[in-house]
Amino acid sequence: MFTVSHVHHIAIICSDYNVSKRFYNEILGFKILKETYREARQSYKLDLAINEHQQIELFSFPSPPARPSHPEAQGLRHLAFAIQDLESCIQHLNKHGIVTECIRLDDLTGKRFTFFADPDGLPLELYEG
Repeated sequence: MFTVSHVHHIAIICSDYNVSKRFYNEILGFKILKETYREARQSYKLDLAINEHQQIELFSFPSPPARPSHPEAQGLRHLAFAIQDLESCIQHLNKHGIVTECIRLDDLTGKRFTFFADPDGLPLELYEG
């Protein structure tokens, strides 16, 4: 038996490294911890801090295969970020040309949330509270 203290990182493979780097760093505001070019893989690895415990590892590869991103497809459904002010976050994303869905209400928790997508169509959620 073992105990997990928290999620350490989420790994994302992107199709356009510079576009995704800008999106996660400049638009979502995740701090760059380390950027590494791996010559043998012709790949970048970018470590981004979500907070003091969680990170995103952003990878580039020469020709990654596309993955279906439909909300009900098998596998990871979406990645959700906890935020405090949903309207200001939506305004910030919209200001940068990022389309957000209408605000929804979680029937189970009463919390508000919305969805948007990263540059590769990965579904992302903002969850208020």
